[in-house]
Amino acid sequence: MQFGRSYEEFEVGATYKHWPGKTVTEADDHLFCLLTMNHHPLHLDVNYAEKTTQFGKNVVVGNYVYSILLGMSVADISGKAIANLEVESLRHVAPTFHGDTLYGETTVLDKTESRSKDDRGVVYVETIGYNQDGKVVCVFRRKVMVPKDSYLQARGGEQPGRPVPQPDKNWPGPQTV
Repeated sequence: MQFGRSYEEFEVGATYKHWPGKTVTEADDHLFCLLTMNHHPLHLDVNYAEKTTQFGKNVVVGNYVYSILLGMSVADISGKAIANLEVESLRHVAPTFHGDTLYGETTVLDKTESRSKDDRGVVYVETIGYNQDGKVVCVFRRKVMVPKDSYLQARGGEQPGRPVPQPDKNWPGPQTV
């Protein structure tokens, strides 16, 4: 499985459909709210949501929706990133509810070689997240600094830092057939 891309592998206009989707449970949403100290009753209190909101039920906290989609994109977009430089925009365009399944896809809008270091570049992308009905719920744009192939080769290739298994009494080493 590929984990991220080098600068040369990105093409402007390419779209990466992230897989698999993630079904958001009430427990997921509540835990995220409690971990981040977002105690708004819209997310945590069913009675409040039923009686006082236009939706009549709890809405998943937006930062969790964003975090899921960002995480989904890592294997395709930023798995080899040197740095996440900025989130230019983040829009929650429709609510997500407990039980919804989120899917995401990212389109490469632009790419620019670094002016200060010739072994990297910046990729500008837009990610959209949508639910099981295809309804777009979140859109964000970000810039990611990614390595060029030369950067990766200088640091150990595709999986830098990966150790080599060492034979011992429990494993004699690779067997030839």
